[in-house]
Amino acid sequence: MIRVVHRWPGLVAGLLLLVLSLSGALLSIFPVVERLSSVQSDALSIAELAERIQAVHPEVEQIRRKPSGRITAYWSENGVPRAAVKDPATGREIASADSNPFERWLTRLHRSLLFGDGGRMAMAAAAAAMLVLAVSGAVLVARRAGGWRRWFSPLRGPFAARLHVELARIAVAGLLLSSATALWMTASTFDLLPDGPPSPVTEVERSGRTGMPVAGMDILKRTPVSELRSLSFPDPADATDVFTLKMDRGTGYLDQGTGALLAWSDPSAWQCVSETIYMLHTGRGAAALGLVLGFMALSVPAMAGTGFVLWFAGWCARPRIRGNAAAGRAETILLVGSEGGSTWGFATTLHAALSAAGQAVHAAPMSSFEPARYRQARRILILSATYGDGAAPASARGFLDRLKSLPAPPSVAFAVLGFGDRSFPGYCAFAQAVADVAEARGWRMLVPFMTVNRQSPQDFARWGRSLGTVMGVELELVHQPVRPAAFLLTLVSRRDYGAEVQAPTAILRFVPPKSPFWLRLTGRCFGRFVAGDLLGVLPEGSAVARFYSLASGCRDGFIEIVVRKHPAGLCSGQLFELQPGDTINAFLRQNPGFHAGRDAAPLILVGAGTGIGPLAGFIRANARRRPIRLFFGMRHPDSDFLYGAELEGWRRNGQLQRLATAWSRTRQPSYVQDALRGEGAEIARMVREGARVMVCGGREMAAGVSAALADILAPTGLTLALLRAEGRYVEDVF
Repeated sequence: MIRVVHRWPGLVAGLLLLVLSLSGALLSIFPVVERLSSVQSDALSIAELAERIQAVHPEVEQIRRKPSGRITAYWSENGVPRAAVKDPATGREIASADSNPFERWLTRLHRSLLFGDGGRMAMAAAAAAMLVLAVSGAVLVARRAGGWRRWFSPLRGPFAARLHVELARIAVAGLLLSSATALWMTASTFDLLPDGPPSPVTEVERSGRTGMPVAGMDILKRTPVSELRSLSFPDPADATDVFTLKMDRGTGYLDQGTGALLAWSDPSAWQCVSETIYMLHTGRGAAALGLVLGFMALSVPAMAGTGFVLWFAGWCARPRIRGNAAAGRAETILLVGSEGGSTWGFATTLHAALSAAGQAVHAAPMSSFEPARYRQARRILILSATYGDGAAPASARGFLDRLKSLPAPPSVAFAVLGFGDRSFPGYCAFAQAVADVAEARGWRMLVPFMTVNRQSPQDFARWGRSLGTVMGVELELVHQPVRPAAFLLTLVSRRDYGAEVQAPTAILRFVPPKSPFWLRLTGRCFGRFVAGDLLGVLPEGSAVARFYSLASGCRDGFIEIVVRKHPAGLCSGQLFELQPGDTINAFLRQNPGFHAGRDAAPLILVGAGTGIGPLAGFIRANARRRPIRLFFGMRHPDSDFLYGAELEGWRRNGQLQRLATAWSRTRQPSYVQDALRGEGAEIARMVREGARVMVCGGREMAAGVSAALADILAPTGLTLALLRAEGRYVEDVF
């Protein structure tokens, strides 16, 4: 709902918002220019200033001081009203009082589109739309970041989405302020706000005299010009008329014959609020703040552009499922949690099979979960992938929170099918969490929780048969996995290792694909990446990708992976056949659960064999020289010492603090867990002081490392469970 509230005001009022924001940004410059060009007169008293101006223009009617310090005098000359900016030192004219013609035109455009009251109402509607966008956008940013406390947490996704949110993070406070103050000022323009209190001088007795010189009036002599807003002169022919002195702290009324203070009016709370709002919106009196708000307003065109790109990309990418029933009329609700889109392919197959069996089926993203809409539903089927190490995929954000918040489960049945890759430790973790929460909340489970490994059509068909049996229909799910969108990568170099120890391994380096800006904007490109992210390689003859941890980041200018050739391995076998100039089809998958991060906390890196890949990438990117210790296990130093020369160079220049190696095929075999135990005291000290441990490699190695670390940390009272919860112990295990 929040997303809909955010989307439509932007799409409908987009042009008005552009005019409002761009004109507002330009207008924010004028108070700064005025402040810098104004002659300051704060050392003078009001009496001295008035005397100097009156000497030049005896018929002066009013003197005004703007928040910038600019002094303007108003008088009549032969019955013609005149005005000019004055030099406070001499009282003489230094500039015309008329504002810049462009500023006047721009102000009218900003307030009313050059049209009067109708235009003012249109711009007020645009300000209201901006307020709705700012509020709903702030909620969406907080939801995407994982809560208000994580407002500035790192983002993932296409460039347009990241740019849209980054701009919103910075500008939303300014847009909220500008739009709210604009609505207040519009209400004031149309007299929708209360008037100020009446003048208190009406019942005060005057002296009946005239002609008192301003230079002799005590209150004017005591008050500096810095406190002046305006001084209005009385009509000398009317003895009942008075001087009106307006200042920040109130308004005084002076007898023109004696200079005595006849009455004083303090500003009401309402006036103070109105004046503060005027200052905040226009920047008059707060030029620096106005300029900041103007810069924030410049983000609106960029956010409008990226917002439209996101909407259009989402519209194009929205699955086109034939015969998709309305949510209120469907017997079966099919909800999909997908990151890259492959799970939608399975959902389409299931939708078609259920529809052919006579079911009315409604398919939608998990993020749209709203049981109150499913009036005729008898079952809810969840097909969900997992993002990273157990996080919700893109189309399932917020689902678990809504599921947990339901007061009581409805009578409909529930079934969950997870999609993932068993080689990753977080295999189907999010889908499993959904199933666990549903059971704990009392939902009736239609079939037990099951999983589909590596898009296996056999796993999917097996689950379909179980579902069909419970539903009393014949459900044969025949699914052909769709190849994900991939990019052509060209191999530029390879280094081979390990042949002597029967572990052929290669470091393969590819050229990143170049994409036009519009593809980068919509996210339909290879994207940015860092070491620890995953390269999905599509072997010939298969639609199912194999994933390899990246040993490089996009700033390195190349894509690098470490590959070991496995017997009968389809993908590794094809990769080992590559020569410089050959190409592969591949795509990027971010892996935020295994990133080194940008903080300065020391790193303890543990890896064996090809697990060195992302760890080498972390060290290569360590330009800030944060303390890093690497424990690297291999078979023999003369055969498979991957990155040997680079590691020595990184150690010399401070990117790597210490390197400890373990060799399993030498006269005295040892493993990385042995190397860890050998430096147990130092490891315990580092972890106690905030170090982070990152492990990459095979499952057996990871199990040995976790056992060794548990023993090392036991005397400190720290546990691996606690470190995992704090994000200080992470694994990338295969």
